[in-house]
Amino acid sequence: MLPSSFTPSGLFIGLRNLLRNDQMILGLLSVVVGLVGGGLVIALRESILFFQANFYGAPGERLYDVAATLPWWQLLLVPTAGGLAVGLLVHYLMPNRRGQGVADVIEASALKGGKMSLTTGFYAALINALSIGSGASVGREGPAVHLGASLAAWVSKQLHLSRSLARTILGCGVAAAVAGSFNAPLAGALFASEVVIGHYALKAFAPVVIASVTGTALSRSYYGDFPAFVLPPQQITSHYEFFAFIVLGVLAGLAASLLMRSVFFSQDQAQRLPVPAWVRPAIGGFLVGCIALVLPQVLGVGYGITDDALSGSVGLWLLLAVLIGKIVATGLSLGFGFGGGIFSPSLVVGAMLGAAFGLVVEIVFPGLSAGVTGYTLVGMGAVAAAVLGAPISTTLIIFEMTGDYEITTGVMLAVVVSTGITRQISKNNFFALQLESRGLDLKGGFERALLRANRVCDVMEETSEQVNPGIPLSQLRVMLQDSKRGELFVVDQDGKLVGTITLADLSETAFDPAMDLLINAADVARRNPPVLACNDHLESALSKMSDTGEAIIAVVDDLENCKFLGAVEEKHVMAAYNRALLQSRHEERDV
Repeated sequence: MLPSSFTPSGLFIGLRNLLRNDQMILGLLSVVVGLVGGGLVIALRESILFFQANFYGAPGERLYDVAATLPWWQLLLVPTAGGLAVGLLVHYLMPNRRGQGVADVIEASALKGGKMSLTTGFYAALINALSIGSGASVGREGPAVHLGASLAAWVSKQLHLSRSLARTILGCGVAAAVAGSFNAPLAGALFASEVVIGHYALKAFAPVVIASVTGTALSRSYYGDFPAFVLPPQQITSHYEFFAFIVLGVLAGLAASLLMRSVFFSQDQAQRLPVPAWVRPAIGGFLVGCIALVLPQVLGVGYGITDDALSGSVGLWLLLAVLIGKIVATGLSLGFGFGGGIFSPSLVVGAMLGAAFGLVVEIVFPGLSAGVTGYTLVGMGAVAAAVLGAPISTTLIIFEMTGDYEITTGVMLAVVVSTGITRQISKNNFFALQLESRGLDLKGGFERALLRANRVCDVMEETSEQVNPGIPLSQLRVMLQDSKRGELFVVDQDGKLVGTITLADLSETAFDPAMDLLINAADVARRNPPVLACNDHLESALSKMSDTGEAIIAVVDDLENCKFLGAVEEKHVMAAYNRALLQSRHEERDV
């Protein structure tokens, strides 16, 4: 007789128990997310080339070769018209009427439990592909990350996964996107853990690795097993060159800070223009087109000129010109509202800086130079790591592209220096600065992240202790005595909060019957009381309670219409925090 485990019912029970195992679920889902995410990255890259081919007649990576032969009006018209189309799409399709990128993925992971909209992800991918295809000086890796993460979040939502599992699956989508873009599975896995998930716990890291390898395998089956850049042989000829790499790291830190500041400076200037927001990308596109009349190398992703720099075929003055032009064009593109990422521009800026520095070293110390290629690689890694705040994964990208341990050692040295310099100047990486500009600070640690992950609406209570402004004093007195909170909310006929009333607000009229028919709720209500918007997070609630000394605060739909929804008490906030803390600890133990 067969053992019970080999009977049909036993196999069914075993399969059911297997599917209840979180690690098995993560393993299966990581393969699915890796495959579909890798496929979406391929579709994104092909859509970029589609727009580029139709706008410029350049179907490959070397856009600037074709752009250099085009008439001046086309170089101005295409990015301007593309910017106008991007502005309209963002205005009508995107939440908050702004583009989406890696910063939104980090926010979703840290504050929203891995929740993202797949519809928004597809809209963002279209906007990003149109931006790059029309010549905006932005990158394609950031859009790929956002698209992969949106897919992963959709999968988590359909399966009703817990917060911890959803964040891990989000990391799988990110890993597949990065690995598929660079043919670098190690870097993809570490980028997801370093930038998005925020830790390297083995139980979360294993599925991320599976997704990264799966995404790479699909990319290789489509594009072939080729690195992102074509590299000639290079070799460090002397250990004295490591001193040169330190100097290059300092320059890379300065360049990274300048690149980031150019984006936020352009953003500030764009917001001051007396034009609708949807027009700004067109203005930015026109300015980028003006730069392209002199330096067509700044258009698009810029990997064509990067390949030329790696081969050592670009002169010193052109390298410096493209370095400056790319920084300005990237600032204009991202600051004025084009979609896209900053990874590719940081690689291009690093390549120009490294190649120019390598040429100078060759002139000054001809016998002690590793060649232009080595310095170009070091510059790419140093600038990109400082901008992204991802020193480990960026170094691994260089290692997987070269397979050269010595050059990677030089990259590590320059990355440490450049990251330190950038932190001293800019205080943070590009994505953190983006989030800070939106009023989000993720540096507060695990506990603050939990508070920010929950909204006031989730913990407030709808209260019946509200009165209309015409209620007389005699009724107010009785209602306050019967109130559980000792506070009434005055709401007009349109549902708008007028004010609040406590016994203290009644002052000397509280027990004077002669005033009963002379005074109503509108007369004694405290106008402009502290309020919370529905979408405020719990940290804001606790902060406002601490600042005002109020244990109960009214909740409105938003601060503009002040439509009254309910009230939140300090005990509600703390109870929600404790529940989230216990749930998170439980999930981290299980995953």
